[in-house]
Amino acid sequence: MDRQQFYEILQQSGVSDYERYLDTHDLFACQTDFTKLCNQDELQFQIVHQVEELLMKLVVYSILDIDECMQKNQTNQVITLFKRVHMGQKIILQTLDLLGTMSPKEYQEIRKKLGNGSGRNSPGFKAILRLFGPLWETYQTHYLKKNNLTLEQVYDTEFNHTEAYVVAEALLEFEILFQRFLSQHMQVVNRSIGSDAKSLKGNDITNLTSRMATRLFPELWKIRSDMTDRWGKEFGFVRDSLA
Repeated sequence: MDRQQFYEILQQSGVSDYERYLDTHDLFACQTDFTKLCNQDELQFQIVHQVEELLMKLVVYSILDIDECMQKNQTNQVITLFKRVHMGQKIILQTLDLLGTMSPKEYQEIRKKLGNGSGRNSPGFKAILRLFGPLWETYQTHYLKKNNLTLEQVYDTEFNHTEAYVVAEALLEFEILFQRFLSQHMQVVNRSIGSDAKSLKGNDITNLTSRMATRLFPELWKIRSDMTDRWGKEFGFVRDSLA
């Protein structure tokens, strides 16, 4: 097939209403010109990260909507929007898998063009990190304090699958998928440059693992430990074998 012919099809986009609405001409211009790519994997590398940024933008936008809906106790809308957020997070994870088709050698060629670029500078990533605190405050105010509830009541002594419970579980799923992203991103880094190499800022990449040890909704994890320890006192911490 004539590669140049397909390049020209993309370069000439922007004629129809569909193309104008999506601004495909400028969208395609966000990637390095085909003739200037350092290797055949650089286009994939750029697109994967650009898609991630767009999806993170959608996640941030949706979380801000969720916060407003929580303040109004519009729980059905909160859960619907969380479904969108969780799906977006899962698509990001699947998109990361594409980088597994890139060899370490091919990445080193791309790496020459990154300067001291780091995923920690991702605007979407930084914005998401800042959402957890305010989101938890909104949940506490409008689902716990206003209803004179504690997490212990929501999860144990008064458990009946209330709105406070389903929203708490949606919050927890948000964190779990975010932590899974951190872990998967770490594996991509290990696969591309190894586990003992220096980052483009000169840092040991094992420092990245410290982020995965931080709980973003610590109260939702602590209540599980507290409940299990309390049940252990009643049912026994060490159980007899079924045998």
